[in-house]
Amino acid sequence: MKLSLATVALALAIPSASFAQDSTAVSSGTYPNTFSSGSANVSPFTNQSKRFNDWSISVGAGVPLVQSADLTSIKNGNGKNLFGYSAYVSVDKAITHAFGLKLQYDRGETRQGWFNTKDAAPDAKAVGARTQYDALSILGDINFSNLLRRVDNHSPYRWALHGYAGIGTIAYRAYQKDAKGQRLMTEIKPFKLHSMFMQAGAGLKYKVSRRIDLEGRLMYVVTGDDEFDGGGDKYSAINKREEQVSDNFFNATLGLSIKLGKHESHLMWHDPLQEIYYKLDVLANKNQDIEVCKKGDADNDGVCDDWDRQLDTPAGARVDGAGVALDTDLDGVIDLYDKCVTVPGPVENNGCPTTTTGPVVETETKLEGIEFDLNSDRILPSNTPILNNAVNYINSSNGSYNVIGATDTRGTDAYNQKLSERRANNVKNYLIKNGVQNGKLNAIGKGEKDLKYPECEPATKCPEWKNRANRRVYFEAK
Repeated sequence: MKLSLATVALALAIPSASFAQDSTAVSSGTYPNTFSSGSANVSPFTNQSKRFNDWSISVGAGVPLVQSADLTSIKNGNGKNLFGYSAYVSVDKAITHAFGLKLQYDRGETRQGWFNTKDAAPDAKAVGARTQYDALSILGDINFSNLLRRVDNHSPYRWALHGYAGIGTIAYRAYQKDAKGQRLMTEIKPFKLHSMFMQAGAGLKYKVSRRIDLEGRLMYVVTGDDEFDGGGDKYSAINKREEQVSDNFFNATLGLSIKLGKHESHLMWHDPLQEIYYKLDVLANKNQDIEVCKKGDADNDGVCDDWDRQLDTPAGARVDGAGVALDTDLDGVIDLYDKCVTVPGPVENNGCPTTTTGPVVETETKLEGIEFDLNSDRILPSNTPILNNAVNYINSSNGSYNVIGATDTRGTDAYNQKLSERRANNVKNYLIKNGVQNGKLNAIGKGEKDLKYPECEPATKCPEWKNRANRRVYFEAK
């Protein structure tokens, strides 16, 4: 009986684990499917377009307690509390970020009645029983935390409440013991009509890492069988004590799940908004394939000639939406040539005011707007126009600059410090690669100590656009 159920479970688990490798392919640039990943794109779904893992294997052990029967494990006028043992293993498939299926094999032993069958009967009237069982079932898995989660919450989370329900086949041997000794009362084989059972319950998961989850679970098993508790046939004296016709038990377990695949996140922990961010990055990378300006952009300032009011903007100059070179201090010298961008001055003094002591030196100049994805130091394509303008601005300046990196408040202080340093160094290296002298730049990481929006502590107090603005790199004159 036990061998046959275990063999079936293993035979079904091996091909499932093998197919899990299909979901490990790294995305090749095609958009993920709408139903499976939350993207707004509806292109054909393939394993290559997956950006998450969706298979896992779970194991656990616990304590079963017969609750509704003629002989129970829980003290109810018939002796003391008796604790059995149980274990399970399952292969899990996530269908969506809120629903999945489990193929689960359970094995255990319940103990019920007046005394533990390992002990001698205390008197002639005392009756004890134990039931060794094996079960194979299919369970539906609802992730309530993902189902009810706010989609605008971009923060990582580690706790999740799951609900389970399913049916299967259970095989068991029920033994009864009294003053006359122990004997086998009932034996049920698997895969018979009267061996069907149901179970339902809930579990609380904690994400230890991208590979491991811990879970505490409480399941209620409905056997549909009045002889499971070892009371004998349904007309026996013991089975006439209670009116119920189904011996049911609780099963409290503690286990862990091992997530399979090579991606960073599992579908049951996946943030649907990640696919939206991915789509925006893909569009930014492919914007050169989209013909926007029919008349072109003669001065290459990013504003189409169709509505450009200044068709001869100098190369490298920052422009407004109409294609006109910016003049921040309105002194008639555009920012590209202005030595004092924020202080007005005459053209003959390079845009700086003149005094009896000489030209005023601009001491505070900041260039901002370079933002990063969560937990990333990659320079986005949308940042390159800003960085290219910074190259021209810094090269035209006589001063040197600090390249300062910052993060939002997610993560530890130590991790955020290192992340901000990587962001600052990546931007510094980009500028040097594009022509800025190395001696003009100094990379500094300030971690989460330099928030553009200080009220975002913790990050869950703010909308995502403010947290994104905190994940930035900016320049500051020394």
